[in-house]
Amino acid sequence: MNEEVPLLVNDHDLIYSRFPPGRKKVLVIVVSWVGLLAFLTSDIFIPSIAQIAKDLNSTASVVGHSISINILGSAFGGLLASRYSKFYGRRPAFLFHLPLMVLGSLVTGRAESVPQLMVGRFIQGVGASPGLSVGAAVIGDIYKLEERGAALGTYFGTGLIGLALAPTIGGGIAHYSSWRAVHYWLAVMGCAILVCILLFLPETSHPDSRGIDEYKKSGKPLPKWRPVILNPIANLSMLRSLNITSTALAGCFALLTDVALMVPIAFTIGKRYNVDDQATIGLLMLPIGVGNAIGAPLAGWISDRTVIQYKAKRGHWYPEDRLRASLYGAYLSVTVIASALVTTYIPGTLGLVLNLVIFFFNGVGVSFI
Repeated sequence: MNEEVPLLVNDHDLIYSRFPPGRKKVLVIVVSWVGLLAFLTSDIFIPSIAQIAKDLNSTASVVGHSISINILGSAFGGLLASRYSKFYGRRPAFLFHLPLMVLGSLVTGRAESVPQLMVGRFIQGVGASPGLSVGAAVIGDIYKLEERGAALGTYFGTGLIGLALAPTIGGGIAHYSSWRAVHYWLAVMGCAILVCILLFLPETSHPDSRGIDEYKKSGKPLPKWRPVILNPIANLSMLRSLNITSTALAGCFALLTDVALMVPIAFTIGKRYNVDDQATIGLLMLPIGVGNAIGAPLAGWISDRTVIQYKAKRGHWYPEDRLRASLYGAYLSVTVIASALVTTYIPGTLGLVLNLVIFFFNGVGVSFI
């Protein structure tokens, strides 16, 4: 089916037949790569915080604030990208934000002071943010309800493994080169993804569903020298729904368990078990990524099966049916407490191995929630 074939928009399934199965898989790979970039950008320099602090004549605690600054940029950028992707489309959102990510990486790599570092990290976060918001929308555009969970599992699994691979990659690059090379590498990766978006990602929004389509139909003039001014904060009005708020809080809690285990790892696991090499500290986080990579597709498959089961039972479905799959990750707080107890009371190789096992199960649980 090409763009010249008229779509029967009243046929729900036909909307999702615009792209053949093989093309859909390519689109999932492309947006998953953007998601991977977003998570890599967030935590890639954790192992080199001490090196950055020394180079910029600061302290590790001050430099560590750049992680929060980056997350703040991702949050703001995510609201901005999701709002404008609904109006202009998914593809323009990627094409606008990814150059910002490249610019932010170059600013960070060239930083000569802590304020410059913070500005670069904020721009990085804004630029990489579509990988966390618009990518999921692309999958919702191309997959039917009963198929969406598995595709989203692949997408989030790829991104979450990036959360654990980031310190491993960053630690290796910083150890054998410098922390600045880490961000130059991110800039190159951002350029490569931008090229992939240009070549392989068409507009996936459903026909006549964008805000710009409604503008054209109504005859409203579009600004010629600037974009339409939209309020990204308006998206937060959805939090008035108790279901959405509780789901968002559960997701935040789940990711915080990963952050709680990974961010201070050099001062907890590393110090307790005498691991001070940056590359090795990065490798200690790999089990979380493996757990994410296994848990996310599995959670997506289970959520699809759950939707199909309850739709057959009732004759209709509720969006909350998918949340039943998240119950498999309800043990997350136990893993954080278990890691603390093992680190405190079990020395040597046994304690280190037990922590790595705990990290793996934490990664699985995060993916489910």
